[in-house]
Order: sequence, then C-alpha cells, then structure tokens
Amino acid sequence: MVRAAVLPAVSAPLQVTSIALPDPGPGQVRVRLAAAGVCHSDLSLANGTLRQPVPAVLGHEGAGTVVAVGDDVLDVAPGDRVVLNWAPSCGECHFCAQLSEPWLCVRANEATTTPYASTRSGDGLYPGLSVAAFAEETVVPRRAVLPLPPGVPLEDAALLGCAMLTGYGAVHHSARVRVGESVAVYGVGGVGLATLQSARLAGAGQIIAVDVSPEKEEMARAAGATDFVVAGEKTAKAVRGLTEGGFGVDVAIECVGRAATVRAAWDSTRRGGRTTVVGIGGKDEQVSFSALEIFHFARELRGCVYGDSDPARDVPVLAQHVRDGRLELGSLVTERVGLEGVGAAFDAMRAGRGGRTLVVF
Repeated sequence: MVRAAVLPAVSAPLQVTSIALPDPGPGQVRVRLAAAGVCHSDLSLANGTLRQPVPAVLGHEGAGTVVAVGDDVLDVAPGDRVVLNWAPSCGECHFCAQLSEPWLCVRANEATTTPYASTRSGDGLYPGLSVAAFAEETVVPRRAVLPLPPGVPLEDAALLGCAMLTGYGAVHHSARVRVGESVAVYGVGGVGLATLQSARLAGAGQIIAVDVSPEKEEMARAAGATDFVVAGEKTAKAVRGLTEGGFGVDVAIECVGRAATVRAAWDSTRRGGRTTVVGIGGKDEQVSFSALEIFHFARELRGCVYGDSDPARDVPVLAQHVRDGRLELGSLVTERVGLEGVGAAFDAMRAGRGGRTLVVF
C-alpha cells in the first residue's frame, strides 16, 4: 500500500488515503516519487474542464527513482533517477512517424483510460494524465520515464516534466523567439515563470510580464521580466504603451487559458507578430476575431501543446542549462508541501496566488 491523493469524483475534494499498487507488468516501471508539481492542468482535470475517468490519482509533473521494472524493460533499472513524461509518444502514429510532432501523438494518453491501481475497497483507480504523480509511488509505461541527467536536484527535476518543458518549448519551438525581440508573457504561474526564464535565455530584449496579482512582480522580474503590468480592463493598451513606438510586442505568450487573456495577448501583439496560446481554456471560453482584423494585422495565432516539445530530446538540453545556471528550477517554486497540501494548492491557483507548489515526499 502507498499513500496517494485520490480524486473520488469530478469537483470533489481530494482524499489522502492508502491505495494498492501492483507490481509492474511487462513494459512497465515502478517509480518512488521524490516530488510532484501541482499544475493548473491538474485543477482542470479535477473540475471537469479536461476529461478524466474517476476515481483517479492526479499529478503529472514528477521525478523520482525507479524501484522495479517489468519484463522486457531493459534500458532502465532500479536505482535510476527519472523524470515522468505525461505525454509519452508512440513513435509510430501519423504525428510521430510522418510529421515528427511527438507532442501531438494520438496514443500519448492511452494509459489514462485504464485503471492502474485500486482503492482499499477494490475499486479501480485511473492515472491522471497517465502518470498519477500525487502518490508516494506509481506504475507507468516504460515510455513515460525519462532518464534524469546528473547534476540536477531530484526534487526540482519534477519541474522538467511539465512547467519548464512547456515554457521553454513555447519560447524556443512554438513562438521561435529571436534575439532582441520583445515578448509579453500573460500569467505568472509556474509555466509563466518558466516562459519568462526561457525568453531571457533566448536573448529577448524587452520582456513584459502580465498578471492580475501585483504581488507577483518581484518573482516575475527575478525570472527575467523587464516590465510588469497588472492586468485590467485595458491590459493590451498598457502593454503596447511600453513598447517602442507603441506598436506592440513581437511575441505574446498566453499562459492562463481564458478567452479574455487570449484576446489581450492578440491585441498586444504588433502587426506581423506572433501570439502563442499555452493555457488550456474550457470549451465554453469563446474568442472572437473579425475577418478584417485577421487580414489587417497579419498576426500569427497558434496553440501550443506541451511546448511543442520532444521530451527525450529536450530534457537533456534543459538539464544542461540548469547545470550551467542559465535556468533555475527552484525559483519556480513558491511553496513545498506534503500530499495533504494539494487541495490548498488548488485553492491558491483559483485565487491567482503564487508560482508552482511542489509536493515533496
């Protein structure tokens, strides 16, 4: 038995309890978690914005140590330090094999629909986003673990599994920020802080952070922001007013997932600029554009899944940046808690407080 934070039903409070975790089967790996980040996607799964079979153990941003492997697993072994990959690509589908876009793999979340453990009463438990990291230990498919390069603290390495991969990828792969360009980042949570650091790493010139909470200015500037705007009714106008000539930023990256912030990000982007949407909004969040403005502003608007990242390729790159001091994983974390603190972390996200909460085991 291991302790886990269980979501018994959609929108129900989490319950910290013991669950029965089986030994790894063929092609599976059992991992003892060192830490797991609490991401807004976990909240979206808990409240039904994203579909998730229940009862479930959420948590998808984690790192730990392999404790057992199943048959046919030959390339990882007990004792190996690993990062969990919540969207493991199959390497065979149209997006993986033909398009080389593993972040769009059609089989990435297959494990989500199959129970992986059970409650004390014997009911099946589903793994949130395939990995179920809000537990002392988990069992995942082999392709859902990535070897952690040496020199990166294991607890902080959990952030490589989502926040840092997404923020780095949004800047380097999706928005393709170039040296000297101006960037606005909407939302200074865990992913937003990672995006700010990554924009600085890319050599962006002006970096404008936008958030509803003025208390986030200090950590935004520590992550690389040169300017800070408190979001309000005229956010886009305020952002444009900070740019040279008032034309707007070259790149706006939305990390909130709300129609109003997507629209503000678009409106703050210069003509011919690029707007990238990282935040996951609900299906009822509608964003409207006129046909004339799409033509006139000639902006690029695109979505961004998992930072358009290939974790097997990008995690070693990020680890090198961490070792060299160019990226700071620990600075994304504003609170470290136990499993009992996940519910409070959800409350903080709803209220727009803090950066990333890290569950430490």
